[in-house]
Amino acid sequence: MALAALVLVCLASIAIGAKGLPLADVWHGLFHYGGSGDDVLVRKVRIPRTVLGLIVGAALGLAGAVMQALTRNPLAEPGLLGVNAGASAAVVSAISFFGVTSLTGYVWFAFAGAAIVSVAVYLLGGSRSANPVRLALAGTAVTAALYGYVNAVQLLDSAALDRLRFWTVGSLASANMDTIGKVWPFIALGVLLTLLIARPLNALEMGDDTARALGAHLTRTRVLAMLAVTLLCGAATAACGPIVFIGLMIPHLVRAITGPDMRWILPYAAVLSPVLLLGADVVGRIVARPSELQVGIVTALLGGPVFIHLVRRKRMPQL
Repeated sequence: MALAALVLVCLASIAIGAKGLPLADVWHGLFHYGGSGDDVLVRKVRIPRTVLGLIVGAALGLAGAVMQALTRNPLAEPGLLGVNAGASAAVVSAISFFGVTSLTGYVWFAFAGAAIVSVAVYLLGGSRSANPVRLALAGTAVTAALYGYVNAVQLLDSAALDRLRFWTVGSLASANMDTIGKVWPFIALGVLLTLLIARPLNALEMGDDTARALGAHLTRTRVLAMLAVTLLCGAATAACGPIVFIGLMIPHLVRAITGPDMRWILPYAAVLSPVLLLGADVVGRIVARPSELQVGIVTALLGGPVFIHLVRRKRMPQL
């Protein structure tokens, strides 16, 4: 069912845009190498955009699932806990102050920013004594400060503003095969790490004492989990900009289907997260024709009510 939904949304992503394409034209563009304008549109624009949405969606969904298991926090998500903001601030600094213009350069700065902010939020939230409210507050404060810095840099550097104005809201519009070729190895490594630590994450969700009794290596699991989140979020943010709420919504949906076992949650999240991201991208193309609404805006509009619902539904610990 999940794979069928993914196939359908991929076809919609290729067929729907400023110019709608019949499925026959989509099929021709996919499997025939003619020189018509529609074939070029399918192969050079729509397919790279769809493929980038697939890998970035999977990365964000897996990162959210890992963070929720690692922190035992139902509100944990790369955007809410400041990871995306850290990567964004680092990339903006690279562009404005160091003159970095290539995605290869963005990626390393994004990794550094994501890693530093992940550790900072965890420490500000109380590290091992952290609870969901403290982590959410720490992430919100850090995110606000970093996005204030990003906006200040853009206002002071008009050249950087021109390069960053679409990137900072999260978009798939500039996707190309070169971008995909540069980020997919990092995302693939992050995906592999998440799948390898699925069983220890199951133990970790039961509490440190229980995890030790079950033979889980806590320090190694936490280090590998944070490395996986850094790889996934850093590469995704460098490629598309900060896209929020994917990692919050999908793990909750998946748990309703699979239960709490991370060995099932992670594969389902890797499939359903691209469904949400590409679906939001298609919606953004439809509602603002002939222009488009960036996917980061659409996911924020969808995710805000979900976040409020989750906060109201769960009894949160006292500060």
